[in-house]
Amino acid sequence: MLFSTTTPEQKRAALRQMLAGPRIVRFPGAYTPLSTTLIQEQGFDGVYISGAVLANELGFPDIGLTSLAEVVQRAGQIARVTDLPAIVDADTGFGEPMNVARTVQELENAGLAGCHIEDQFNPKRCGHLDGKSVVGLDTAVQRIRAAAEARRDPEFLIMARTDIRGVEGLTAATERAKALVDAGADAVFPEAMADLSEFEAMRAAVDVPILANMTEFGKSQLFTAAQLEEAGVDMVIYPVTLMRSALGAMERVLSAIREDGTQEAAVPDMLTRARLYELVDYNGYNQFDAGVFDFEVPGLHR
Repeated sequence: MLFSTTTPEQKRAALRQMLAGPRIVRFPGAYTPLSTTLIQEQGFDGVYISGAVLANELGFPDIGLTSLAEVVQRAGQIARVTDLPAIVDADTGFGEPMNVARTVQELENAGLAGCHIEDQFNPKRCGHLDGKSVVGLDTAVQRIRAAAEARRDPEFLIMARTDIRGVEGLTAATERAKALVDAGADAVFPEAMADLSEFEAMRAAVDVPILANMTEFGKSQLFTAAQLEEAGVDMVIYPVTLMRSALGAMERVLSAIREDGTQEAAVPDMLTRARLYELVDYNGYNQFDAGVFDFEVPGLHR
């Protein structure tokens, strides 16, 4: 009720423990606090917060138009309602190395368990699009070093994302990953790997956890968690899946209303009122104030 019963420090320690374990961990992408509740109920390991999704929810393309304040606010709202560790896409760190340092501390303050900083130029673009540009190695290293040095909680996870695979190839990606780990990265996010063998090459190159991005309509095949685990991947994210699913459902029901004059045919596919009240924990709030929940909840079919 109201907030997680697990502290940010406990969530960060839990994330570190997961990544040190023998199995792959799965982090679906949340775009609202309420969707985060569903992720936790389904027994997933953690929550991922995509920069592309945050931008799209504001009506922007994923080209670096969101501000640090906007990302911190929504990421903090999501982290607040779950006992799971949440990691967030911090894009390029919102500026120069000093800005990267501030970004990390603001995300710590907001209760996040970790973030990733990428090596694209601004204006950036989605990692699975063509025409990306990456910064030089010195700048990429400066960003990660600034992030690692800025954190106050040593358990806060600093992940380095590199997009260089799509620009200069796999060898460049493994070499850059090594340099970013040397700069202080706790984990590596190699974007847009072509196949499982490329994940295996990245696994052989670094001795820190690596992440796989299983985004629909992207450069990578949608491998199963078992396939990725076999290739040595430690974490898999599904960044845009829930937002795409929700918007697809919205589009279909709006079409039904326009064409049929009613949403009646779509009601069986909707979340019931009773289920919604369960997700927002009306009963929990009633323990604090009986006046909050002094009515009968409609049956599960309503």
